[in-house]
Amino acid sequence: MAIPARLSPLLAEFDFARKRLTDRLGGPVVDSGNGTDVPVGPMTDAEYLWEPAPGCWSVRRFADGPGPAAALLTGTGEWGRETAPYPHPVPPPFTTLAWRLTHLSELLELRADHTNGTRSLTRDDYRSAGDAATAMADFDRAAEAWRAALLSVGDKELDTVGHCSYPHGGDAEEPFLEIVWWVNQELLHHGAEIALLRDLHRVLAV
Repeated sequence: MAIPARLSPLLAEFDFARKRLTDRLGGPVVDSGNGTDVPVGPMTDAEYLWEPAPGCWSVRRFADGPGPAAALLTGTGEWGRETAPYPHPVPPPFTTLAWRLTHLSELLELRADHTNGTRSLTRDDYRSAGDAATAMADFDRAAEAWRAALLSVGDKELDTVGHCSYPHGGDAEEPFLEIVWWVNQELLHHGAEIALLRDLHRVLAV
């Protein structure tokens, strides 16, 4: 299927943001923004689980339960991501790199499923990673699934309200093209946050 003209720039933006984040997490280099390669090592477990402020939301073992700032853990498996019932706390708690990366991977995986998969997965089905290497692999797999979902659509689907039936956002009420744009901004802004947390860990966690 030919890529619709309206989708092409958004797909290119997604590919750029994905590579930027993948390189920033795994190295060995990342583009500084002006074409210069900056050396960067792979993210460590210490960085992944680093809590730079009191009361962070993170990923924790279900056996240990949520931390004092959260009400529950979502997902399945050994580890879950911290959250609270609606309405969420205001201001929101500070979230760790682990929280942000698993959130990003979950939304990519679930939106892919609700676009061209089973249309059945929920947050209760997502398996959060407790270590950096697994989390990076999970992100790569989820990003690839979302990209495949994008390649499965044509112009008709881009205009179809509810083509993605993801249950935790406005997807069921929005044309698919709006959802593609939304996912890109999620990747861009969480990718920037994750990069900053890596920088802060390097200079503060001594």
